[in-house]
Amino acid sequence: MGDLDNLTRLPEDFDGQVRLFPLPSLVLFPHAMQPLHIFEPRYCEMLAEALESDELIAMATLTSNDDATVGEPPIAQTICVGRIVSHVELEDERHNILLVGIRRGVVTEEIDAGRCFRIARVDVKDDLYPPSGSATRSKLRGDLLQAFGEVIPSTDSVQQGLDELMSSTMGLGPITDIIAHTLPLAVSAKLKLLAEPDVDRRAKRLIENLSGGALQLNAKLPGTEQESTGSGDDGQRPFPPPFSIN
Repeated sequence: MGDLDNLTRLPEDFDGQVRLFPLPSLVLFPHAMQPLHIFEPRYCEMLAEALESDELIAMATLTSNDDATVGEPPIAQTICVGRIVSHVELEDERHNILLVGIRRGVVTEEIDAGRCFRIARVDVKDDLYPPSGSATRSKLRGDLLQAFGEVIPSTDSVQQGLDELMSSTMGLGPITDIIAHTLPLAVSAKLKLLAEPDVDRRAKRLIENLSGGALQLNAKLPGTEQESTGSGDDGQRPFPPPFSIN
C-alpha cells in the first residue's frame, strides 16, 4: 500500500464521531494538504485531544457569518475528515499543523459531549467508481488534466508538477479532489464537488467548472505572488490557500 493510501486510511476503531473545526470559507478535500494556524482556546483543546488519540479533525464549512445566529452557527452537512500529519507548537499557546484530508462525510447529528468544541456523528462516504464508466475513465482523467493545465501558469515549476501528475498512476478520485482543493473556486462550487462520491460525475463537474469560467478571477493563481490573508468571503481566499485564521 502506498504512502497516500496509508495517510488516508481511517483508524480501525473509528466510530463515526468527529471533532468539528468550522471555518467560513475553507473546504478541505480528501488527499489534499491544508496548513492551519490554531490559537483559539477551544480549538487548542480540540487539537490536544486529537494529538492524544486518533489525530483526526473534521473540517466543516460555516454557511453563515451572521453574529446574530442563536446557538452554534450552521455548517454545511458535507465535511472532510482530516488527519494531522505535522504539528509545531509555537509561543503563546499557538500551533501550526498540517492536515491531510482522508474521507468525505455527511453529518447526521451533532452530539453534546460536554466539550468546548463541537462533536458530530458522520456517515463516511468512500469514492464510487461505477462499472459503466470504466471504459472511458482514462480519457476522462486526461481531459481533466488537460483542462487543469489550461488554467494554471506556464512557469517551469508548475508545469513540471503537472507533468508528474499526468505521468503518475494516481487514480481519478484523488486527482479530482486535489485539483478541486487547489483551484480558486467559489465555496458553493467546492461543496458540491465534495458532496459527490461518484468519481466520474465529480470529474465531469470539475471539468465544467474549469471550462465554464467558474474560477474566481481575483484569487491568486499558482506561480504568482501569494497574499498573506486569512479566510474571507465566499471564494475570496488567496491561491494557494494560506494558514487559516480561527
